[in-house]
Amino acid sequence: MNISVDGSLGIQILNFVVLIVVLNAVLYKPIRQILAKRRDTVEGLESAISRMQSEGDECLEAVKAGIREARTRGVREKDAVIESVSAEEKKRVAEIQEGIQKDLEAFRMRIAGEAEEARKALASQADAFASAIAEKILGRAI
Repeated sequence: MNISVDGSLGIQILNFVVLIVVLNAVLYKPIRQILAKRRDTVEGLESAISRMQSEGDECLEAVKAGIREARTRGVREKDAVIESVSAEEKKRVAEIQEGIQKDLEAFRMRIAGEAEEARKALASQADAFASAIAEKILGRAI
């Protein structure tokens, strides 16, 4: 086998260059354009995902802040209600104690009055009782 350089080498080189130009125009450029579009689409989707994720994180933080604020406001309102109820309870207990003191004083006055009446009634009957007891002890009328 003998390899010789002749005129067919120029034709083969020309054939190769024409094939490269035709393949580049027909096959390689469209494939590169499709890959470039695909890369641009993927990058756009990645940036959209990143943007949406950051928006989601911001919304989550806003919700957490809202929950914290609601809890704080709820605790303040609960404390205010407890304080007002406690004040109302103290007021009612004081009113009840005052009423009890008035009733107790009235009861003491009534008992004192009844005791005085009983003392007067017994004092008026003391002579009769004393005579009756003396008669029983002595066994004769006095």
